[in-house]
Amino acid sequence: MSEVGGPQQEQAEGGPDFSLDPTYGAIDLTAGFTPDPQTVAVAAGGGFDASAIEGCAGWIASAPDYRVNWTAGSGALPLTFHVASEADTTLVINDAEGNWVCNDDASGFDPVITFQNAPSGQYDVWVGTYAQGDLQDSALHVTEVYAEEQGHDDHDHAH
Repeated sequence: MSEVGGPQQEQAEGGPDFSLDPTYGAIDLTAGFTPDPQTVAVAAGGGFDASAIEGCAGWIASAPDYRVNWTAGSGALPLTFHVASEADTTLVINDAEGNWVCNDDASGFDPVITFQNAPSGQYDVWVGTYAQGDLQDSALHVTEVYAEEQGHDDHDHAH
């Protein structure tokens, strides 16, 4: 389940700053984009405790890891952000309306955030880990056709 907070345009002190350039780049996507998914390699983690943002968890960097400039279409397909990693990762997104949205473990130990009828605008994405400064190789997928079975099921051990 995604946790959705209210609009919080002000920055947490020393925390994630969506005005900074994203570390691993940005992409302009329009509904119906190909190839789907779009995938970018990121080093998850950082020095800011994401739990300072209501409903969030993990350690993230100050600058976004990735930015999606989204142009909405009919809204028939949802916009989904999914992380695949050998590590237990978290996902923090500042969406087009300025809301902080977070997830942990929606797909095994991998986080997934889905926006139904995602509005056009800027989506800043941070991928976190559970140990401060512990950077972990991860893949961030942006898709309109995410299905649970696409997720990695190789993490069958319990928390």
